[in-house]
Amino acid sequence: MPRLDLRASSVDLTRAICDIPSVSGDETTLADAIFAAIEPLEHLEVYRDGDTIVARTQLGRPQRVVIAGHIDTVPINENVPTRDIEENGEPYLWGRGTVDMKGGTAVQLKLAAELTDPRLDITWMWYDHEEVDSERNGLTRLARTRSDLFAGDFAILGEPSNGQVEGGCNGTLRAVVRTHGIRSHSARAWMGENAIHAAAPVLGRLADYRPASIDVDGLVYREGLNAVGISGGIAGNVIPDLCEVEVNYRFAPSRSVEEAEAHVRDVFEGFEVEITDRAAGARPGMDAPLAQEFVAAVGAEPRPKYGWTDVARFSAMGVPAVNYGPGDPSIAHHDQERVSFAQIEDVERGLRAWLSAP
Repeated sequence: MPRLDLRASSVDLTRAICDIPSVSGDETTLADAIFAAIEPLEHLEVYRDGDTIVARTQLGRPQRVVIAGHIDTVPINENVPTRDIEENGEPYLWGRGTVDMKGGTAVQLKLAAELTDPRLDITWMWYDHEEVDSERNGLTRLARTRSDLFAGDFAILGEPSNGQVEGGCNGTLRAVVRTHGIRSHSARAWMGENAIHAAAPVLGRLADYRPASIDVDGLVYREGLNAVGISGGIAGNVIPDLCEVEVNYRFAPSRSVEEAEAHVRDVFEGFEVEITDRAAGARPGMDAPLAQEFVAAVGAEPRPKYGWTDVARFSAMGVPAVNYGPGDPSIAHHDQERVSFAQIEDVERGLRAWLSAP
């Protein structure tokens, strides 16, 4: 089993955990290494549920913050092991997971080990299966078995935010839009009806769609509705009788999932629509006193989070939550995923200062 040295710098720790492959569904080796590093720490009460690990202080502080991060990545594409590169004279760590979100995870591991007497009680969470459907997410499982572990006055997700504070998040919905036809031999196409051709209006509506930008509690969230997959046909000489277009709707946190579903069905009126996955967004939560205190302490200007993150889970439980982590979210999942050493170090300093302040 790989060993993690929590005395290493946060950059070196990021490198180490990135080099332990942990594509969603294959997180056990990394989870084992995290548990082995955290479990002996006497100032933490440690709990494990599958490949999700929770460690918390029990110091009797009047307030508690939950600080969480996922340990899985999207599939590797020849971008592991990591390597050091230079960009505009600055050192970067290149490779899968450096942005989403091993830099944030590494900072959390290092601070969990070193902050033995924080001014707030802290619950640290490292969880599995974030990059796939929400039903498999480690926090979904944990919410069923130990919902008490989510208790807190404020939560921080170490998702990439360029070292800035991103409040709340957009919601997300996936749907399949289907068109049907009649199979026939392609040499006698007039005997059938081509389901792929029938999908042209679906793509036309998507191409013509103009997404909204919606102000929610002072932050402007950009929406989006896009095709993310298309399938149809069974053979090179058969007119297809089925075509499926998978679409993804990213919606502002002012909308409920029911409103988002109704909107998608309205856009594709006249077609068969199946909703396959949906998750509510989270309002910014910047009006919470601890959130305001945190933003002031790290010297950040709040921004909206366009992608869905697990801040939504905490928001749904009544815990205001923000995203704060190293890495440019625009290159998350990119084949050239990379994070600057400086951002990892800055996020560590920001969190350490806020959690240690008298």
